[in-house]
Amino acid sequence: MADKVDKTEEEWRERLTPEQYWVTRHAGTEPAFSGTYWNSKEAGHYACVCCGQNLFGSAEKYDSGSGWPSFWRPIDKERVEMRSDTTHGMSRTEVVCSSCDAHLGHVFEDGPEPSGLRYCINSTSLKLNEEGANHELEQEPSTS
Repeated sequence: MADKVDKTEEEWRERLTPEQYWVTRHAGTEPAFSGTYWNSKEAGHYACVCCGQNLFGSAEKYDSGSGWPSFWRPIDKERVEMRSDTTHGMSRTEVVCSSCDAHLGHVFEDGPEPSGLRYCINSTSLKLNEEGANHELEQEPSTS
């Protein structure tokens, strides 16, 4: 697992597109059925777009009908953190990258077995490392 990534807001703005910055650093949400990976069938690992930590595998991805990439579990539970989210008048569980605190999406208890969970993740927060590719993205040296 990667060390904790610590960048300034300016460094994140320089590294990410405006949409990636809004979603990952300010808990935004891309519109349903609009992201790159909502119906992707490619084999590989889905990594955090901010820091490159692999988060979800294509074998655990399924079509939830929600319009966002959905997974029934992360690669390793240590790679994601859960936080209480009571914004927008709802009570949900936010999913963030454990390495860089990027907002990924939310997890719900209406997924398939064996976990019964649906990790509903923004495409914008992910980068697909296709099967056979180097599965950890090249990371910049830590500036912390």
